[in-house]
Amino acid sequence: MTRVAVFLEAVWNFVVGEDWRTAIGVAVALGSTALLAEAGSSAWWMMPVAVFGLLALSVRRAARSASRRSWAQLPTTSSDHASHADSK
Repeated sequence: MTRVAVFLEAVWNFVVGEDWRTAIGVAVALGSTALLAEAGSSAWWMMPVAVFGLLALSVRRAARSASRRSWAQLPTTSSDHASHADSK
């Protein structure tokens, strides 16, 4: 890889990371704040509201993902239940 490609990949990983939805939400919040400020409105409140909302959505997605993984690890057949009970 060229140095430019490595640099661009590092920037992408820093900005987007593992959650592209949050990155888009931050971009929309910054744009909304700029539009409010340009219109002459008080825009100081937009970013704290956006951060709170994006954090709540991110935690919700992580909790749902974790609960799906824990349910997927549970035994599904009665023979699995019996083998787990016998091993105790």
